[in-house]
Amino acid sequence: MASTVLMKEITRVPREQRDHIAAYGAQTSWPSGFTIYEQGTAADGIFLVLRGQVVLRNQVGAGRSFVPWVATCGETFGGEGLEGSAVYASQARAEEESETLHLSSARFSSMLREQPATALILLRQIMAERTALLVKFGQHAMLTVEQRLIASLVRLAQSHDRRAAAAAPPVSRRLLGELVGATRESISLVLGRLCAEGLVRREGGGLYISDLDKLVARLAPAARTSLGNFDQGAISSPEIRREA
Repeated sequence: MASTVLMKEITRVPREQRDHIAAYGAQTSWPSGFTIYEQGTAADGIFLVLRGQVVLRNQVGAGRSFVPWVATCGETFGGEGLEGSAVYASQARAEEESETLHLSSARFSSMLREQPATALILLRQIMAERTALLVKFGQHAMLTVEQRLIASLVRLAQSHDRRAAAAAPPVSRRLLGELVGATRESISLVLGRLCAEGLVRREGGGLYISDLDKLVARLAPAARTSLGNFDQGAISSPEIRREA
C-alpha cells in the first residue's frame, strides 16, 4: 500500500536543459491571473514552465472546480497538444506572474530529429508527471481528506522552495481546496485542527506551514513510510520548516 502514496520529489527539467529546449520554443511572460488557454480549445504542442506557477483547472459544477495539476518551474503542461487534432482537457491559468516556453508540435518534432537526447529529457519529464498524476488520483481513493490536504500542502511547499532564496509565499486556500477535492466544510474542519495544533498558520486568504516535520507526521504510517522517498533536503527554508 505504501507504494501507492509516494510523495517523492518530482523530477524537473534542469536549467541547462531548459536552455537547450528554448532554442525550439517561444518564450512568453504571463501576468498573475492570466488565462493561457481555455478547456476545450484546440491544442498544439507543449508548454514548459520557466518561472512561476501555472494551475490547470476543470469545472465540475456551478461554482465548483477541481485542480488536477499545478505546474511549477521545470515542469510541463498542455501536452495534449502533442496528439493529433487534440483539445485542451483543462484551463491553464498563471496563478502568479509566470514565464513559459511553448513548443509547437512541429518544433517538438524538429527537436526529436535534431536533438534526440534533449527531447528524451522532456519526454522523461512528461512521464514523471504522468506517474505523479496517477499517484494523486490513487490518493483520492485511499487517503482521508486530512491526509490529502497535507500531501497537497507538502507538494506546494516543495515546489515553492525550489525557487530562488525568496521567502515562500502563502498557499491559497482556494487552490488548496481545489487540489484536495473535498467540500469546504471538510477542509475547514481539517484546517481548524491543523491551525489549533500550530502546524499551519492562517493569514488573510493564505496559509503558511509552521512546522513541516510535524505536519508530515500526521499522515498515516503507510503514507509516512513512503515519505522516506521524499527529498526533505528540497525544503530547506527555515520559514517553511519551522517559523521562529
